Amino acid sequence: MKINTRTIKEMAEDGERLDYREMDEYRDIELETDYIPTTAQGSAKVSIGDTQVVVGLSADVEEPYPDQPNKGSIAVNAELAPMASREFESGPPGEKGTELARVVDRGIRESEAVDFEKLCIEKGEKVYVIFIDVHILNHDGNLIDAAALGALAALKTGY
Repeated sequence: MKINTRTIKEMAEDGERLDYREMDEYRDIELETDYIPTTAQGSAKVSIGDTQVVVGLSADVEEPYPDQPNKGSIAVNAELAPMASREFESGPPGEKGTELARVVDRGIRESEAVDFEKLCIEKGEKVYVIFIDVHILNHDGNLIDAAALGALAALKTGY
């Protein structure tokens, strides 16, 4: 790849991109569901250009929140490992991972993609909590899009 010494801002002002796509040209999107068939209750692998994300679902039975005794819940976690990008660090989830998880969580909740009342087993006693784990394999942009698409695809196959 030819190295360009101009700044991203200069390139954008001239209608150019670092990867030489047109300004209105999308990266290739690939989606594979049931990517982890033996241990996840739903899963997907998403590639958007060179960005790769794997999402897996699991569920557990827990007590409902007191203010929502007839509703289950979701919990989203995003793992940004250093192998995916030099900008990620080992250790507990950092600010970027927490933000990615929150955006995916909010998108699922606000879209009403999950009927939380259907996750109720026994009102006030038992509900399902769906755990959505997002693992970034390679980061080359579009993490929110890839993680959200993966989470929705995994939900569709496992929920």
